Amino acid sequence: MKAIAGTMKPAQGRVDRGRLATRTIGYLPQAAEIDRSFPLSVADTVSMGAWHSIGPFRSLTRNHARLTGEALSTVGLEGFEGRSVGSLSSGQFQRVLFARLLLQDASVILLDEPFTAIDARTTRDLLELVRAWHGQGRTVIAVLHDMEQVRQHFPQTLLMAREAIAWGETSQVLSAANLRKARNMAEYWSPDALLCDSEDERS
Repeated sequence: MKAIAGTMKPAQGRVDRGRLATRTIGYLPQAAEIDRSFPLSVADTVSMGAWHSIGPFRSLTRNHARLTGEALSTVGLEGFEGRSVGSLSSGQFQRVLFARLLLQDASVILLDEPFTAIDARTTRDLLELVRAWHGQGRTVIAVLHDMEQVRQHFPQTLLMAREAIAWGETSQVLSAANLRKARNMAEYWSPDALLCDSEDERS
């Protein structure tokens, strides 16, 4: 996800985005990667979504303030502008990050485990927003581990377990055979295993 977003170089190979500029990509990292101790207000955090279009050194306009308020209203946090992000629950903070994506107005949206450790109501509300993005013709790519969420809300799936297992229509990809293969690969993989060359490479 980071390589697609342009925030990290791939260890091998390359990422081909075609003519898609990185500024048109919205990226939501995992919650564990975000430092909430920094003293930022909700409004300041959401308004960062506008930096892709205006640049980091230009001042926000009244229109941006209006759009920030509208984005917060869309995610159910109207009136939270002055709250510190550190005072929010996990679900409320995730709503703030989705509001920031709304302000960015990206054509491609990358979500890395966006529904982990948040309440069911927030998950339901944010999935509604994902469906709205899809209806607007935006591309939404999400890393998920809940297969029911995938089946219900994402029409295309890439199933991975150490490597790509299958890609295509979700109903076909999430077959019993493919899920069994993915589960077996995940269960037999050890992060402490030594790195070995294949027989072909040693010969």
